[in-house]
Amino acid sequence: MSPAAPTRVDVAIVGGGMVGATVALALAGTQLRVALVEAVRFDAAEQSSFDDRTTALGNGSRRILETLGAWPLMAAHASRVSEIQVSEAGRYGGARLRAAEQGLEALGYLVSNRHIGAALWQRLSQQPGLQLRVPARVHEAQFEADCVRLQLASAAQECVEARVVIAADGAQSLLARTAGIANAVEDYQQVAVVVQVSTDRAANGVAHERFTPSGPLAVLPLRDGRHTIVWTLTPERARAVLALEDAAFISELQQCFGWRIGRILAANARASYPLRLSRAGSMRGPRLALVGNAAQALHPVAGQGFNLGLRDAALLAEILAAAADPGDPAVLEDYERRRATDRRGMIGFTDGLVQMFGSDRAAVVAVRSLGLQLFDLMPAAKRALSALSWGFGGDTPRLMRGLRLNPRQGNGERP
Repeated sequence: MSPAAPTRVDVAIVGGGMVGATVALALAGTQLRVALVEAVRFDAAEQSSFDDRTTALGNGSRRILETLGAWPLMAAHASRVSEIQVSEAGRYGGARLRAAEQGLEALGYLVSNRHIGAALWQRLSQQPGLQLRVPARVHEAQFEADCVRLQLASAAQECVEARVVIAADGAQSLLARTAGIANAVEDYQQVAVVVQVSTDRAANGVAHERFTPSGPLAVLPLRDGRHTIVWTLTPERARAVLALEDAAFISELQQCFGWRIGRILAANARASYPLRLSRAGSMRGPRLALVGNAAQALHPVAGQGFNLGLRDAALLAEILAAAADPGDPAVLEDYERRRATDRRGMIGFTDGLVQMFGSDRAAVVAVRSLGLQLFDLMPAAKRALSALSWGFGGDTPRLMRGLRLNPRQGNGERP
C-alpha cells in the first residue's frame, strides 16, 4: 500500500502553547493555509503550558489579544494591576509606579495560564479554515529548498509539507536543533518557587517586587483576593523551602517578605522552575521562523517573557500574511531584522536587572539603592517603564494597534 499523499499548507505552526496559539489565531483569517501541530490537548491535565501559573499581560499584549477576539473570553478572570511597589530587603526607600499617575486604566493584567489557554483555543476552534493536528507530535523534520516536510506521530501518521514552519515548541526546540540553530543558555543558578497564598487582607491591585539576597520575590494580586508568589531562591534553598510543612513554609515566606499584604493564612501546592536565560543564535532558519521561548526565554523578574513572545507572534503573522512566498529567505530575514531592537533591548533589560540586584558588592548596592530612590522622583522614568509592554523599540505590529490582518490578500502596509 503506497503512503498517503502529504498534506500541503502554507504555514505549519509547531507548538500550541500561548505564543503558538496566538500565531495560529492571527493567521487563521488570512489567505494562507495554516496547520497547527500540538502534542497535548489544551485542557488535558498534562498540558504544562496551561497550568495554574499566572502570566503578566502588558497593555500592548492585551491589545493584541483584544484584536484577535480572545481578550473578552479571559477578561472576567483577569486581575488589574493598579500599582507596583519596588523595594529592597534591608534598605530604606523604594519606588512606586501608579497607573492613575500615568493616565492608564491599569499597568497590566494578571491571568492564569489556564484561562489564557482556554480563551485562545476556544477562538481557534471557531476558525473553519484552520487545520488542527491535536494530539500530534513532530518526530522528524526535513528542510528542503521549497518546503519543510514534517513527519507527524499521530493516529494518522501524517506527513505535512509547509512553505514555512513556525517553531513555537519552547526553549528546547526540536525544529531549531534540526535546523542547526545554536542556543546559548545562561544558568542563573536560581529556582523560582511559585505558590498562591491567602492573607487576612484581600489583594487590592497592588503588585510588589522585593529584591532579597537570594533573588527577587514578586507578589502579584489575583482577582479572587489571593496573591501569586514567585520566590526566587538558590537551588539549595529552594529544595529546603519546598520540603517544609505548610506552617513552616508560610512562616519563612512571611519573614522574607514582611507584612505589606497582611498575615499569610494559607498556601496552596508549591511548584518550582529553574531560571535560565536562553537565546537562539538566530530567529530564522531554512523556511523556519522562531517565536516565543524557542527564540528567547527570559528570567521572570520583569514579567516580560510572554509579552516579548506575543510581539514576535504578531509581527511574524503580519509579515507572512503579506508575502508572496512566506518561506522566502528575504521574508524571514525581514522578520528577524524588524524584531531585533525589541528583542535585544528586552533581553538586556531583564538580564541587567538580574545581575544588578544579584550583586552584593558594596558599590553596586549603593548605586541600586540610590537608583530606586531617584526613580521614584522621576516622572519621565516612570512613563518609560509603564510603556515597557509596548516594546523596546522597532516596529509596532498591526495587531497591537488594533488592526486585523487583511483576510484575503495579506497586506504590505508598513507601520
